Amino acid sequence: MLGWALVTGATGQTPVPPLNPPRLPLSVVFQGESKFQAIIAKAERENWRKLPLGERTIRAAREMIGTPYVNYTLEVHDTIESPVVSFKGMDCWTYYENALAIARMLRYKPGPYKPQDMLQMVEIERYRKGICTGNYLSRMHHLEEVFHDNQRRGYATNITSRIPGAVKISREIREMTVQWKSYRYLRSNTALIEPMGKIEAQVSNLPVHHVPKAQVRHAEKYLQNGDICAITSNGQYGYTSHVGLIIRVNDRAYFTHATSDRDKGRMVVIDRPITDYVNETSKHAGIIICRPNDVPPSTLWQSSVVKQ
Repeated sequence: MLGWALVTGATGQTPVPPLNPPRLPLSVVFQGESKFQAIIAKAERENWRKLPLGERTIRAAREMIGTPYVNYTLEVHDTIESPVVSFKGMDCWTYYENALAIARMLRYKPGPYKPQDMLQMVEIERYRKGICTGNYLSRMHHLEEVFHDNQRRGYATNITSRIPGAVKISREIREMTVQWKSYRYLRSNTALIEPMGKIEAQVSNLPVHHVPKAQVRHAEKYLQNGDICAITSNGQYGYTSHVGLIIRVNDRAYFTHATSDRDKGRMVVIDRPITDYVNETSKHAGIIICRPNDVPPSTLWQSSVVKQ
């Protein structure tokens, strides 16, 4: 769709870290295996693997429509941090992560696929340098850092600054240090609050652009299926308040997301065009767009037994 600089490639990528065994029981960190296997079976029947990453992501995302909205699904232990996946309930962030993880997994390695394979794909997206150390601070808790870290590794490109009408913004990030009582790990170990503050200071200094809401309608034509779309807020202590995916419908860029809004059913929905969504409330300031790449494929494809 784009014939200019917004088209991104997966060059200069760092290798995918080795698969780590779950640090907590699989029954704790992976919920809804039957749904996972149903999506994988459909993906194999319909050969999603041949599709571009964005198309694969949206195919997976569509299979999760109607999933209940549940917050804090990653807070599963007081001290041990581990990648977590749930198909029984998800928030806005885990919805996009789950869809992207399935899409990447199909090209990363051959099947049959196990929950551990999806947990690995989530780990490389969610954790600094793609590695969960077991420490809560190894998880990236701000989308701005996720986009920055994944771009540094060649796993995504934050295209926002290249979209006409985009402007640079700045915030003093203090969300988690101010609201630490809302987070199980920080409540359980208050010694993490000070280093979390240092991380938030670093995130505050990242170069961040957004497309202001007045420019979003014009920007729609540059957005593609599977783009990660973060909603910027007017709040003083954080850049973003929500996130979802772009899905093209009738030549418009629609917003699909897990919403806590009761009038939308508190579930995963395909909402309205992104322009209409950001304009529905004064709390929304604009959008940030990050375009994921496939990750470097596993050497398992080289085996003559599984080569496809």
